[in-house]
Amino acid sequence: MEYRTEHDTMGEIKVPADKYWAAQTERSRQNFKIGVGFEYMPVEIINAFAILKKAAAIANNKIIPERMTLKKLELITRVCDEIISGALSDNFPLVVWQTGSGTQSNMNVNEVIANRGNELAGEKILHPNDDVNMSQSSNDTFPTAMHIAAVIEIENKLLPELKRLIETFKRLESDNEGIIKTGRTHLQDAAPLKFSQEISGWRNSLERDLEMILNALNFLRELALGGTAVGTGLNAPKNFDIESAKAVSKITGTQFKTASNKFHALTSKSELVFTHGALKALACDMMKIANDIRWLASGPRCGIGEIKIPENEPGSSIMPGKVNPTQCEQVTMIAVQVLSNDNAISFAASQGNFQLNVFMPVNIYNFLQSVRLLSDSIKSFNDNCASGIKPDENKMNENLNKSLMLVTCLNPVIGYENAAKVAKLAHSKNITLEDACIELKFLSREEFREAVNPAKMV
Repeated sequence: MEYRTEHDTMGEIKVPADKYWAAQTERSRQNFKIGVGFEYMPVEIINAFAILKKAAAIANNKIIPERMTLKKLELITRVCDEIISGALSDNFPLVVWQTGSGTQSNMNVNEVIANRGNELAGEKILHPNDDVNMSQSSNDTFPTAMHIAAVIEIENKLLPELKRLIETFKRLESDNEGIIKTGRTHLQDAAPLKFSQEISGWRNSLERDLEMILNALNFLRELALGGTAVGTGLNAPKNFDIESAKAVSKITGTQFKTASNKFHALTSKSELVFTHGALKALACDMMKIANDIRWLASGPRCGIGEIKIPENEPGSSIMPGKVNPTQCEQVTMIAVQVLSNDNAISFAASQGNFQLNVFMPVNIYNFLQSVRLLSDSIKSFNDNCASGIKPDENKMNENLNKSLMLVTCLNPVIGYENAAKVAKLAHSKNITLEDACIELKFLSREEFREAVNPAKMV
């Protein structure tokens, strides 16, 4: 491999000649060989950095054009667009496990933009610190990148898939409106309900999760950019924070604004904790829904078996013909991972000291993984399981008629204690509720049939 010599304030260092990064990136690459090959800084953060560097250049050009000239702006903009397109993806080699402020990743982006921009210009015009990092600090750019990436990934990836699953459940509600089945509480038989009502519970849980996520996004729309090193805005011109937030909004097509208190924005990560709490709520509901579906589909002969789900692949290497609820299983495993990520995010956010939190890379690494996993999981579950759910009406009717909890509607007729006697006698003798009620001489057969009607209980 060929190398070129780059320098920083610590001296000279050799850098691969075919890469655009420079000295500070290379020092981090050499000093943090942790998780290499697996745990690089997420591409979503790199893209968010490109967005904010472009926005910062636009703001600087508007406020201090004598320093951020039009030529410099054009070069920075062009390289940032290349980064966002993925054209320079092999120039960001740093891992998550680096400085807790993300300084090296900020400088990685600065160096790539400067060197690539100078290559395009055919002369050395851009300096990574003086130009690309103008009016900024790693301490305000990294938290800004975190918020930008979080909002974009949730809006563009997670919310569309969540809305699609909600629509699937709406369709299933409509398709199964007239079917009555037994309910279950404590994993025991309970009063009957309509299958569509059961589905509506799944649907409304997801709608509430969607509402909570949308509310949480409002807090992530506040950007730390303009706080620079400790929140005072040192070296940033007046209104840089406002103008850069406007530029980010225009570039991304979604609304951002400058944080009202930069001291909070640099050291607190409460907005990410709060938003991930909404993601955790979604994971919990997805766990519950997936478990409901695999219980209801259990069998095919020795389980509940009230619904049928798509059979996607063989389920056993030893038991021929076995098919498992694999889509439900991937949902539940991902829910476990998201709940675990929440612990890491919460602990990382609690460790802000004085004017800076230095657990930011691990925080956003786990946050973005949760968004990515939930997005992919919900899409897979919807496409390969939920959309193909079919009721087994014969099994539902069989279970409904066997349920002892139909006795509940006898409470107003013969009283709770007598109704309990009916249920216990039916269970002990393995006879129907109707026969038990007649044997106990509480009601005639006609009176029982008038009182016990599942259609009137839902």
